[in-house]
Amino acid sequence: MHYTISPLILLVDERTGPRACLHFFLVERKSRRDTKMSKMTEEKAADVGRLGGAGAADAAPAGEAAAARVRPVETLLRAAPLGLCVAAMTVMLRDQQSNEYGTVAYSDLGGFKYLVYANGLCAAYSLVSAFYTAVPRPATVSRSWVVFLLDQVFTYLILAAGAAAAELLYLAYNGDKEVTWSEACGVFGSFCRQARTSVAITFGTLLCFILLSLISSYRLFSAYEAPPSSALGSKGVEIAAYPR
Repeated sequence: MHYTISPLILLVDERTGPRACLHFFLVERKSRRDTKMSKMTEEKAADVGRLGGAGAADAAPAGEAAAARVRPVETLLRAAPLGLCVAAMTVMLRDQQSNEYGTVAYSDLGGFKYLVYANGLCAAYSLVSAFYTAVPRPATVSRSWVVFLLDQVFTYLILAAGAAAAELLYLAYNGDKEVTWSEACGVFGSFCRQARTSVAITFGTLLCFILLSLISSYRLFSAYEAPPSSALGSKGVEIAAYPR
């Protein structure tokens, strides 16, 4: 660090001497420079704040325009499970077969009944969520959380129903030799084919709900900013960022 020494420091004070005068001058010079640098830093921060505010103001209309473009697609995607759920439920409700070996219906098997109930609930949610998405409204973090959680619940609901019904179909086609269960679809083929159709439609519904879950999760977590580098602790532990 270099300092410019003024001729004034050559004056000799009767009490302190030239060394004390030199020390006082250097400290005063350094204090002035620090004050100037502090003012420059504050001005730069103010400029950045003004630019950030302008950028946020410009980004808000852009975000609303993007949401308006995506809304029709999301509405159709939320309405699609309604038709699929009703189709799967109708096929399963009509699944019954009688022959010389007896009569079998979907109500005889708990997994198939659960499939009907799950499709009914998902159809109702699909209708409500489609109307909710079709109506323009300001997006908030609380609303995004509600839609995200409901999408997760109904996705796992239809997944569980499809998995349970698929397991029943597997046993009906292949049996289980370890517990001496014989296959039943050789005798009740029409019943098994109709149940298989209903399960296939249910898994199509599951794909729609998976896509909806991805959309709602993206909308929710994109409302949060990434934590700055200063938010990392000494051990690399991240601190949660607040929503924008």
